[in-house]
Amino acid sequence: MDWLKEFLKPELIWFVIGVLLLLAEFAIPGLIVLFFGIGAWIVAGVCLLTDVSLNVQLGIFIGASVLSLVLLRSWLKGMFVGHVRAKQDLTEDLQEFIGERVVVRVAISPKLAGKVEVHGTNWSAEADEEIAEGAVVEIVAKDNLTLKVKTV
Repeated sequence: MDWLKEFLKPELIWFVIGVLLLLAEFAIPGLIVLFFGIGAWIVAGVCLLTDVSLNVQLGIFIGASVLSLVLLRSWLKGMFVGHVRAKQDLTEDLQEFIGERVVVRVAISPKLAGKVEVHGTNWSAEADEEIAEGAVVEIVAKDNLTLKVKTV
């Protein structure tokens, strides 16, 4: 039974909880559980140095976890995800395809959408007239992922 008392020391329990939380970070995306594992390790260190009550341990755990989450998450997320060089400006006009000339890949009719190739990617396209495959058309409008085209 003495081995059980040795195993149930608070610093060892908090250390094991920290390891389990760090392992859980691999299964739960978002880079959040990691900081609770760090908080558990901080409590394990405090328990190793001094004898504190369970309420104090829980307070240190919550405080250290939240503080490390607030202070370190954005920095660590930048390290793991990478830095974005350019973010989309939501004020910019997203009608950048209008006026471009593209090639029809699947024939277009007024009742059935076809496909056009824009910068190497096929887009759904609509027109008010029959347009054969291989024809060159001009983009006149964009509605979500569908382009409105006309013959040149």
